[in-house]
Amino acid sequence: MLLGGQRLHSRFLMGTGRFPSPWVLQEALKASGAEVITFAVRRVNMDSVEDDSVLQHVTERQLTYLPNTSGAKTADEAVRIARLARAAGLGNWIKVEISGNPRTLLPDPFETMKATERLAKDGFVVLSYTSDDPILCKRLEEAGAAAVMPGGSPIGTGLGLLNPYNLGLIVEEANVPVIVDAGIGSPKDAAEAMELGAAAVLANTPIAKATDPVAMARAFRLAIEAGRLAKLAGRIPKKRYASASSSESGSLFGASIPPKIPPAEGIAW
Repeated sequence: MLLGGQRLHSRFLMGTGRFPSPWVLQEALKASGAEVITFAVRRVNMDSVEDDSVLQHVTERQLTYLPNTSGAKTADEAVRIARLARAAGLGNWIKVEISGNPRTLLPDPFETMKATERLAKDGFVVLSYTSDDPILCKRLEEAGAAAVMPGGSPIGTGLGLLNPYNLGLIVEEANVPVIVDAGIGSPKDAAEAMELGAAAVLANTPIAKATDPVAMARAFRLAIEAGRLAKLAGRIPKKRYASASSSESGSLFGASIPPKIPPAEGIAW
């Protein structure tokens, strides 16, 4: 996957909050295969980034940092946070996350749009966290977002994909990667997002709060790979009524010759 001019081999982006210990976080990251991690800038010691407790536990891995603006309520706050992160050496990738409601934590579309435009013009690789509105996602792309990140459902709820129809429309219209973010509850949800055509999935809570976070991280990794492969393979169309799995002639194969499927190792993940 090409994101912000960078080639990524994993389509799993992972959050770093709420893990029971630094060791569990490290092991979960290994199991996940994730190459991009996200964290709230407000949780990082900007005066000593290299010694920060959030980041010092992941230095053994080659990772791309995706700081986020969680906690921002306006575009001005998000822009300020992004510039602080870049000045502190955290790179120029930023996840714009602006909450419009403290109870639902749903993103504010107007402030998100303003922040995306300003940060894109300022040279940031902007990944915009937003609601599952196809029109809004298209407008964010036009505003300069390197990727759009529609939520499957409100953050931390684990409700899964409440509106797969809209997510499918977003993917159809997008010319940038669509990364499904927020509300993912299980690997099943991640696989469904990938089957809909998402470029990647971002998850944190369903792994960190699982009974076994390391096993769950591996499960997500496999589910995302399976969903991607299923999308490339092409599912059968849905039908209203039953149809027999064997042909009327009794032949094992149908009349047409199925296309050759490349081996899994030849697929561009």
